[in-house]
Parts: sequence; C-alpha cells; structure tokens
Amino acid sequence: MNAPATGRSSGPSPQLFVADPIARLNPAKDTTVALMQAAQRAGLPVWICTPADLSAEAEPGGNGGHGAWVRACRVSLAPMQAGAGGWEVPDPWYTLEASRTLPLESFGHVWMRKDPPVDEAYLYATHLLDLAERAGVRVLNRPSSLRAWNEKLGALRFSHLMAPSLVASRVEALAAFAAEHGEVVLKPLGGRAGQGVVHASAAGPGLRALLELVTGQEQLPVMIQAFLPGVSAGDKRILLVDGEPLGAVNRRPRAGEFRSNLAVGGAPEATELSEAERRICAELAPALRAEGLFFVGIDVIDGRLSEINVTSPTGVREVERLGGIPLADQTIARLPGL
Repeated sequence: MNAPATGRSSGPSPQLFVADPIARLNPAKDTTVALMQAAQRAGLPVWICTPADLSAEAEPGGNGGHGAWVRACRVSLAPMQAGAGGWEVPDPWYTLEASRTLPLESFGHVWMRKDPPVDEAYLYATHLLDLAERAGVRVLNRPSSLRAWNEKLGALRFSHLMAPSLVASRVEALAAFAAEHGEVVLKPLGGRAGQGVVHASAAGPGLRALLELVTGQEQLPVMIQAFLPGVSAGDKRILLVDGEPLGAVNRRPRAGEFRSNLAVGGAPEATELSEAERRICAELAPALRAEGLFFVGIDVIDGRLSEINVTSPTGVREVERLGGIPLADQTIARLPGL
C-alpha cells in the first residue's frame, strides 16, 4: 500500500464501521446508523467501508510482518429526531469525504456490522479482521466468535433455556420430532429476519416433502423447534452490551402471521424485562464477555431463548423511540479502552 502507516493518534478514538454500502442503509431503522450517530455525538471520528474495502499485505522485504488495510471514507451524519410515527430523517442524512487507504491500526475500534448472509465474502472479511485484532485493534464483535456463533446453533450452548429443539438433516429424525411435538417451526441455519422460517404441523399433508425441500434432499441441516403459542403475544428482542441488557423491544406478529420479525411486518412495542428474561441474560453474560461478543441481540419467546444474534443485531431505533432509552449512546460509553 502507498499510504503511510499513521498509527492511532492520541486524540479521539476513530471508529470504523464495516457495513453494507451506506446508501443502502435505512437511517430510520438501522442500528448501525444509530451507533455511528452516537459515536459522532461522543466526539469520535466515524469512518465507513464495506468488506470489499479490506485488504492485507505481506512485507517480505521488511520485518517479515503483514499489514491489514482499509479503503474507507470519513462520514458526517445529520442529527435525527424521533416523532410519533417514527424517526424524522433529513435529506441528505450523511456526507462522505474522499476515501483514503489507512492501516486498520489507525482505528480505536472496528465494528463488523455487515448484514448476513454469512457467506464466503463475510468469512474472508473476518479473517482479514483477525489480522487487525492480532495487531491490537479492538474488533466488535470478535471475528473468531462471529465465525463460531451461528445465530441458531449458538443458542444450543444454552439448550436448557430453549424450547425443545433439534438440528438435523435426516427427514426421519425431523419427522419423528414433529410427531412428538405436533406443531413445529422449521428454521434454516443461515436465515435472517425471519426469512425461510416455516410453521408446520405433524398432522398436515406434505410434511415429508417439506422436510425434503428445506434440507435440500437431506444435504443441509435445519433447526426444528416445538411451536410456542405464546409467540402471538410477541417475540422480545433484548440488546446486551458487554453482557448487560440495556434495552428491549417486543415484536408482535401481524394478523395471520406467526413470525414477529420487523422485516416481515411485526409491530414493535415498548416492553420491560421479566425476572425470567433477566436470568437468561445473566446466564449468557459470562460466555458473551469471554468470547468478545460486545454487542448482541437475543430473542426470547414466552420466556424461552430462541436465538443469539451476533452479526449485526438490530432494534436500537425501536428501543430508543418507544422506551426513551439512549441505547446507542450508552453502548458507545461502554466501549473498551475509551
């Protein structure tokens, strides 16, 4: 690379957000935008890039080391206000400076906020971020943990907190689970925002054909869970920062739908945590802290843990608007090393 290795300055800690292209972000709903605005309010320079802007370079003629680099733009974000019907977004809501190539060591924190799918490009980006982490950069969340914590399978580490669940590829095993529990939910392991989640009945026609379809003829494992009727009252998203629950939003399914994800029409509602939900958070906290999962969203249905979201958890905008909690500012205030 041609740019000089500037290193971190002694001034405000620059924040780099690795995300989808900024023009595709929805500022009225996107948690990444909320976090960038909070960092800016805290006086921290905010930069943005996509995973394709990350790179690494060996230095065979130098000290035998390597360098992790990024082509990034500094961004300035306009303030936004919460109104009765949502967030009021100015136009334009951001301005970008010219891009620059910088060593990742220039940044106090690097936020990996690229939305799933966790595909090859995503995984290779986490490997490049590994290089930055080994050089002392704080990457949120830890790249190795992003690879290790599939958002469906990760919850199985705490299976006693979940509804009855099975992950399998074989139709016979999945059908037997459905026969035992009657009403079930099928979840693709790589899905997001409720996409591909199916409610099925063991007594319904075509169950085996459905199982063949979702497993790709027994080539891919899927998660099957006992259906929780309590989902009609909502699916609670709880946001944990360094293991501490700072806010939550209840997501109620729309009429005729069992999925409560906001992306498929679920309605957000203000909520408080129950004692059972606080116990779930307390049990997860040590593992989340130990594995560098600083910003996490868990989903709880009727007191049962459903998922542990670690890639780019959402919900901050809804918590701030409905609950009056400055959750993004509280998150930035808890950054390690500030």
